[in-house]
Amino acid sequence: MSAMFRSLENRNYRLWAGGALVSNIGTWMQRVAQDWLVLTVLTDHSGTAVGITTGLQFLPMLLLGPYAGVLADRFRKRMILLWTQTAMGLCGLAVGLLVVTGSAQLWQVYAAALCLGLASAIDGPVRQAFVSELVGQEHVANAVSLNSASFNTARLTGPAIAGVLIAWGGTGPVFLLNAASFAAVLLSLWRIRTSELASAVPATRSKHQVAEGLGYVRRRPDLVLILVMVGILGAFGMNFPITNALMATAEFRMGPGEFGLLGSIMAAGTLAGALLAARRSGPRLRFLLGGALGLGFFTLIASISTSFWLYAAILVPVGLASITFLNSCNTSIQLSVDPQFRGRVLALYLAVLQGGTALGAPLMGWIGTEFGARWAVAAGGTIVLLTGLFSVITISRNSPLTFRAQLRTAFPGKSAARTS
Repeated sequence: MSAMFRSLENRNYRLWAGGALVSNIGTWMQRVAQDWLVLTVLTDHSGTAVGITTGLQFLPMLLLGPYAGVLADRFRKRMILLWTQTAMGLCGLAVGLLVVTGSAQLWQVYAAALCLGLASAIDGPVRQAFVSELVGQEHVANAVSLNSASFNTARLTGPAIAGVLIAWGGTGPVFLLNAASFAAVLLSLWRIRTSELASAVPATRSKHQVAEGLGYVRRRPDLVLILVMVGILGAFGMNFPITNALMATAEFRMGPGEFGLLGSIMAAGTLAGALLAARRSGPRLRFLLGGALGLGFFTLIASISTSFWLYAAILVPVGLASITFLNSCNTSIQLSVDPQFRGRVLALYLAVLQGGTALGAPLMGWIGTEFGARWAVAAGGTIVLLTGLFSVITISRNSPLTFRAQLRTAFPGKSAARTS
């Protein structure tokens, strides 16, 4: 099998990847339907309301993520995932039934988004750490990249399918189909052979497990820098559902089909980036920094696009840059963190990423509503670009290596952490 797909030789990983692909398609369909429902049915094109919905969905990760990491380090990840995936499917089912019966109200969508966020806050760190158990440490980098490829294949197809279904029958059927898609991932979890999992030694129970995880990160300047970058980029550079919705409807006067198409076009870039990452043996500093700088630069270019199709085309390199950055961060953590801390560090990573998105979403929506969609896109691109430049300067000043030599090194690394 090609080196790009070597993790698929593992039966457990094949089962997991197949179920996750179906579920991810449903998830992306629901994301488009949720934004469209709030933006055009429950409000009069309120970017602020869309931002609040997104914030409620991601805020629980900021609050509960570190504790979910403790669960990931202490208990069987497969059983936790069975519960969380079931809960997320029920959230989609509830909203779908409210919409098709004509009784959906904005506060109900807010409540469902919060419930989905609570389940996702526990699911995310466990799911990320579960990858190492499925394939073993030697294939982690490839498996993380293939997970991103699966996620972005769904991102490529899900929004387009949602756009067609919304135009045909409204948002209700989309929510119901997403609820049904969770059956695939639940079936894959039941069929996994637990005897073949490379389970880590569970962390011992103590009263200070969250604090121990935070202390571990504080001793690793490389991880601190990653988390700072992830938080800022998540807040200002990765609220694409909000900015794309505002650009499609308010700036270019497009309908649900074109809005869904923007997500699919952007996913073409993220899918390409994920597949390129799957060919690499591990993370490199140049991909992490290059992804951040590229995301800021191309987002700024997108903000001055003169037509819908030009804006859509620029989303391809935007997507490629964003996934290059995120893959580098995720793989760096998976490979460099001690196994007994992996769940807690991944939880902190997701808490910062999704928490930053939650905190930034209402602000980006407000900027788009009050000053125009282009200003929201431009503000995000500017902040991301400045963050990337600041990170380049910080790394250059704090390493004995030349900057060119640093770009060829893995980042972060245990050896670097111990000598810093």
